[in-house]
Amino acid sequence: MKRALVVEGGAMRGIFAAGVLDAFIERQHYPFDACFGVSAGSTALAAYLSGQRGRTRAIIADYSCRPEFINFRRFFRGGHLLDLDWLWPITLNELPFDFDAFERRAIPLLIGVTEVSSGRGRYLPAGRDNLAMLMKASCSVPVGYRGFVCLNGQAYTDGGVADSIPVRQAYQQGYRDLTVVLSQPLGYRKRPSRFPWLLRWALREHPQLLAAMEHRHRQYNQTLAFIAQPPKDCRIQVLVPPPAFAVGRLTRQAEALAAGYELGRECGLAHLQRLAAIEPVAAGA
Repeated sequence: MKRALVVEGGAMRGIFAAGVLDAFIERQHYPFDACFGVSAGSTALAAYLSGQRGRTRAIIADYSCRPEFINFRRFFRGGHLLDLDWLWPITLNELPFDFDAFERRAIPLLIGVTEVSSGRGRYLPAGRDNLAMLMKASCSVPVGYRGFVCLNGQAYTDGGVADSIPVRQAYQQGYRDLTVVLSQPLGYRKRPSRFPWLLRWALREHPQLLAAMEHRHRQYNQTLAFIAQPPKDCRIQVLVPPPAFAVGRLTRQAEALAAGYELGRECGLAHLQRLAAIEPVAAGA
């Protein structure tokens, strides 16, 4: 069966996936035929494929905590709440991405973005020429980032709007052995937006995107149902944060982020230990 790794985003909650994938890097665990990532999940997957342990952790636990990135005062004055125009150049400059290693890995990375004009998800293959802009587009949370990222004449926004966990997309593309890294604990269900009036005002000129935002919780919960009860020809292994994971979308407390990273790393290592115990038995059966 073709294998795929699917990683959810979740802004600062992506620190859990950073820990999981760093554990995979440590153990050189690269059995996948493709990777699918959204928002912070796409950033974590890029570093995983380039073998740059600690890169995603630094972006989330250091750069993303700085006032140049998250700034409520700037937001209420008409600027970005999440300034990706600052974050992307400085991290690429100070934490250079290893494109050569990324290409040598030869595992396709598909990044989920949301098409502004239609509100539909698109899953675009990342390469040297478009990786940075695709990740930026996938992370550009509507309202929080005032504007859209344009690629080839098309405006895109946060991939999590249309499809936060592209596991069904991976299945539709023929992948039947799926490993999924979530950023919410077991039992979580997404609720409708608490600020529908703000969305309607901010996205009044983009009705299809607004509709996708208003229906996002339904799409998300349908995906969770797919993960819980996949088709008979599909195996899904899920890595989720434990109850002790205390990181929210905009958490900036250093201790919470450090603990969240370690929980992810421990979860990743435990997953690999389970695989090591199972696979020799399967091979000898």
